[in-house]
Amino acid sequence: MLSMPKVTRRFFVVSAIGVFFIGLPRPCRADKAEASIEGPREVSKGEEVVLKVTFSHSSNTPSHYVEWAYVRVNGKEVARWDFTPEKLPESARFTREVRVKIEGDTEITAQGSCNKHGSKGQTTLRIRAK
Repeated sequence: MLSMPKVTRRFFVVSAIGVFFIGLPRPCRADKAEASIEGPREVSKGEEVVLKVTFSHSSNTPSHYVEWAYVRVNGKEVARWDFTPEKLPESARFTREVRVKIEGDTEITAQGSCNKHGSKGQTTLRIRAK
C-alpha cells in the first residue's frame, strides 16, 4: 500500500471537499435574498405610479426562506412583508405591486432578507418628477 505524507493527504481531502461543494447545483448553496424594482424613470409631478418589486431567493422552505421584505419611498417604509416557517412567500421568486404618488424627485428602495444568509443589499430606483 502506498503511503502519502500528511500534508499531501490533507491537501487532497480539502481539495475533494471543495470540488464537491463547487459541483453542487446552485440552489443547494448558500444564497442571500435580493430585490429588483420595475418602474418609470420619469413622470409628471402628482402622477401615481405602480411599481413592480420582485424578491428572489434560492429556496422557499420552512427552514430556508425570505424572512422579510420592504419598500421605502424617500427613506419612509411604505410596504413591508414578514414571513415565518408557517407563512412562507408563495414561491422563491415573488412580486408585489406598490402604488406611489410622485410629488417630486423620488428615491425608491427595496430589500429582502434570507432567514439564514441575510440580504444582497438594497436596490434603488430614482424617479424624476417633471
